[in-house]
Amino acid sequence: MPAEHVDVLIVGAGLTGVGAACRLRQRHPNRTVAVLEARGAIGGTWDLFRYPGVRSDSDMFTLGYGFRPWRRAEAIADGPSIREYIRDTAGEFGVDELIRFHHRVDSASWSSDRALWTVTAHRSDTGEQVTLTCAFLHVCSGYYRYDEGFTPHLPGIDRFEGTLVHPQHWPEDLDHRGRRVVVIGSGATAVTLVPAMARDAAHVTMLQRSPSYVMALPSVDPLARLLKRVLPDRVTFPVVRWKNALSMGLFFRLSRRAPGLVRTLIERGVRSALPEGFDVDRHFSPDYRPWDQRLCFVPDGDLFRTLRRGDASVVTDTIDTFTPDGIRLTSGGELAADIAVTATGLNLLAIGGLALDVDGDPVDVGKAVTYKGMMLDGVPNFAMTIGYTNASWTLKADLVAEYVCRLLTHLDARDLDSATPVLPPGDRPAEPLIDLRAGYVLRSIDRMPKQGHATPWRLHQNYLRDVLHLRHGSVTEDMDFGVAADRRQSSSSRGSEKGSDSEKGSDSERGGGAER
Repeated sequence: MPAEHVDVLIVGAGLTGVGAACRLRQRHPNRTVAVLEARGAIGGTWDLFRYPGVRSDSDMFTLGYGFRPWRRAEAIADGPSIREYIRDTAGEFGVDELIRFHHRVDSASWSSDRALWTVTAHRSDTGEQVTLTCAFLHVCSGYYRYDEGFTPHLPGIDRFEGTLVHPQHWPEDLDHRGRRVVVIGSGATAVTLVPAMARDAAHVTMLQRSPSYVMALPSVDPLARLLKRVLPDRVTFPVVRWKNALSMGLFFRLSRRAPGLVRTLIERGVRSALPEGFDVDRHFSPDYRPWDQRLCFVPDGDLFRTLRRGDASVVTDTIDTFTPDGIRLTSGGELAADIAVTATGLNLLAIGGLALDVDGDPVDVGKAVTYKGMMLDGVPNFAMTIGYTNASWTLKADLVAEYVCRLLTHLDARDLDSATPVLPPGDRPAEPLIDLRAGYVLRSIDRMPKQGHATPWRLHQNYLRDVLHLRHGSVTEDMDFGVAADRRQSSSSRGSEKGSDSEKGSDSERGGGAER
């Protein structure tokens, strides 16, 4: 029995996968689409993470979809609101009917003769193996492992008589009311957990090995609140979206060009938000430059308010060992704990861990070079979505989804079957794709794709530049196009017209390297 075929197969039904499927519904309504989701619900990250206070770390005017406005004035939204927004979007565009839950993709094999991917998955609910074929494969699974967060070696953890929990696997029945809580970590998850748990806990301590940059942002966007009084959402949303995207981009570039100035501005804000005499230098002054790691944003300064009230505290130290009642620090101090939360980061996993091969040759994703940050050198009809590290994830995800639609339109218009990025000879870099020095990146950098030296192989982390290249730029630059061998053989006249299985094209057709 032949495998089921769809035109486009999307892996992942989170924020990214739903957005990609909606774009296809809009621009290629006649194509067949399926979405394979390993878990049992829509939402991805926003369905998985259920820890107290979970919220966006980007404003919702840029984290929301460009084609479906975020209609509330809140710039920072809680996890349940984001999950509802994703599910409502899927329902509005009919994408919820395309999703097949409990389908974890294992492998994908490309055949040049057929110009098809053969994709195998297994169903976690029934145990059966499923095989599909598709003309285009779009992986929207993010870049971290959903089934396992990162927990470092914790000396003496077996002696601890309290409750140990990782935010990625938060127990529904965990009651922290009146309990002593230690949150281990200093990233976005930790600075979210501390004020949320401190409302009911006896006390919360944020134990960090080293500090992070933390900035307060208003939870309600002032411009959005003003414009919504006089303008419809269809006008307000794009104005605020562009304002936030551009301002974040400018702030990032200022951080790279004048890191000392940005450090001073951030620390000045922290000092003004905390009590006089608070040791800002020790607890909120990192030894790296702003944006070497992602900044942590706290809505309305809720973390600082919690510290000011005394409901929580920050300790900068390292763990000597766990004890039955808490944690002994290297400095000799001790922290009593009924609950210890390991907000210690994520494990990266490129393209959901699926194994790729092209005509039987395995693709080493860790050595592959990315084309426009979304395709892989030598891999046909394949896209992956990796969002920005210095801005909202969805800004890039939207552009990738639009580009895939443009590429499919190009194939249709020229009666072609495949598009393969081809790295120019001699350009084989080893620079990481993700330009951050965070622990979760450095631990897995060898398994992540690389980037090249120049456009379109260079990842610029620049939204305006990507709008020009992905939304309006060439789809033929450094790209080879082909017709399936099986189809050429069955149509000699068309084969004669094409001349070969690979449409190299003229300089004007391929861009001639002009955009490099």
